[in-house]
This record gives sequence, C-alpha cells and structure tokens, in this order.
Amino acid sequence: MTQATSYDLIIIGGGPSGLSAALYAARARLSTLVLDKNPAAGALGYADRIENYPGVPGSVKGTELLETMRRQAVGFGAEFRQIQVDGVDFSGDTRQVYTSDKTFAGRSVIIATGSMGRKATLKGEADFTGRGVSYCATCDAAFYRDKDVAVTGKLNEVAEEIESLVKFARVVHFITAEKEFTPEQKAFLDGFPTIKTMGGSRVTEINGDTSVRSVIVAGSDQRKQELPVEGVFLFLHGNRPVTGFLYGSLAVSDEGCLITDRETMETSIKGVYAVGDVTCKKVRQVVIAAAEGCAAALAAERFLNRRESAASQWSH
Repeated sequence: MTQATSYDLIIIGGGPSGLSAALYAARARLSTLVLDKNPAAGALGYADRIENYPGVPGSVKGTELLETMRRQAVGFGAEFRQIQVDGVDFSGDTRQVYTSDKTFAGRSVIIATGSMGRKATLKGEADFTGRGVSYCATCDAAFYRDKDVAVTGKLNEVAEEIESLVKFARVVHFITAEKEFTPEQKAFLDGFPTIKTMGGSRVTEINGDTSVRSVIVAGSDQRKQELPVEGVFLFLHGNRPVTGFLYGSLAVSDEGCLITDRETMETSIKGVYAVGDVTCKKVRQVVIAAAEGCAAALAAERFLNRRESAASQWSH
C-alpha cells in the first residue's frame, strides 16, 4: 500500500452533498480530493427524474445532475478517484483515509456517504430502483399523481412518508408486518380514505417491465397475492447511514446517524465534517444536501486557515 499526496480536504462520497462541498472547496483554492466508489450509486444516482432542483427547469435524470455538478467541481480543480474507502484514522492532525491500494492523507475530511447502507434484498428491487422503487416519498411522491402505490415499513417510521403520498396517489397500499396499532395510529390511518392497510403482511417481490407494475404480497398465513401498483416506497430495517468504514471513530445517534453541528456540519472531531443523508435529516432533498456540502466546505476552509468566520464566495 503506497502513501498518496496529502490534500487540504478529502471528501468521501460523490453524491450532491459531496460534489457541492468539492465545488466550494476547490473554488476556495483548497487541494480537494473526492473518493467515490461508484459515480452512479446513491439515492440521486438512482433517481430517474428530478424536477424540483432550483435553476434546472424541466426533468433531468439523477445521473445527469450529478455529472453536471461533477464537471463544475473539476472545473475549479477538484480531483476525483473512483475507489472504495475501507477505513480511516482521525487521531492525528493529518487524517488518514485507507483504500485497498492507497492511503490518502488530508488535513480535513468531509463524510458524504449517504444512507443507502441496506442492500437490495427483495426480488426485483435492484432492477426497478429509480424506475418505480423509491426510498423517499418526500422526493418522489409527485411523480405518482392519480396512481396506485405501495409503501412498506413500520408506521412510526413511515407516517410522514404516507402523508406525502396521499397528497398525490390515487390509492396508497400500506403493507406492514405490524398486526396491531395504537388508537392514535388507527386514527391516523383512518384519517386518509385513500389508504388501504395490509397488516401482518410483507412485500416479497417487485414486478414490471420498463417500470414497476405490481408487487407480490404475502400475508401472515403465507398466502400470496399480486397487487397492481406503479410505485413502491421501501422503508425497511437496514436503511441506515453508510458509516461502517469509520469503525466507531465519530459520535453517532441511536439510529446510527453521524452527529454534527447544525451550522458548520462538524462532527465530534474537529476538522471532520458530515453532510447529506448520513446525518439523517427528516427532509431528504437534493437542494438541502447541496447546501450542507457548501456549509461544510466553507467551515473546512475556515478551519484550515484558522479564521473565526468562513470566507464568502460571492466573488474573487
């Protein structure tokens, strides 16, 4: 394993938060390296359509938006390497980031690895991710206006997602392993006439052609039925932040989310920041992730240059 050149800032993750951080850091003339295991992976990379990113009219694929952001960052001097990070060492003033063939050194680090930690486990899930399979109703509900959709998970974890879906979908099939609900939960479900609850059930398969057309649902008696839907929103156990490579080096919440300062995005270690879905924001939108990347990059620039306030970047 060889030692690589030291950088001012290493960004782990190439989603919208990481790319925004790279753009702002490189523009501030910090030597910036982005380590990204797969440019097309992540929530935005899987998105088939983005229609609400400010300044981008119409509809754009997630991969296209990512490529635009990547070109901007490269234009300001950011360096990219497609490689997976295996571990880190934040104990010294120079942070070490380990990969399979190189160790990268950085004076500061931004973690932007997202929350796609759960591997696709359902038959058809990987095939239709971004083409009917979604992990964010707040992001994608508007694409299912007057259509039938399914959402699966525990009610206390998906209530806000359901509220987003009922504003658009014709019918929302709520499929959950839970068999009993509290009076408050029953009142919540009964308050939406378009929700059809299937308790004691689970999705076993997702089917379609160019996009999702149906799901197979198994009841508690293991009998299966095919349910015609055009969208499936999955909130299953295991959708957790991607933090395994940190090996407990940073403080996390009970849900495994990296804990950060709300303004600077700094973690429990000075000079190390976390942005985007790895911090488990309730509202997961590309524009919010990008804003956090900007905030972290400006905070890193301030930290590296030992200033008390971040440098403005309205002009040079």
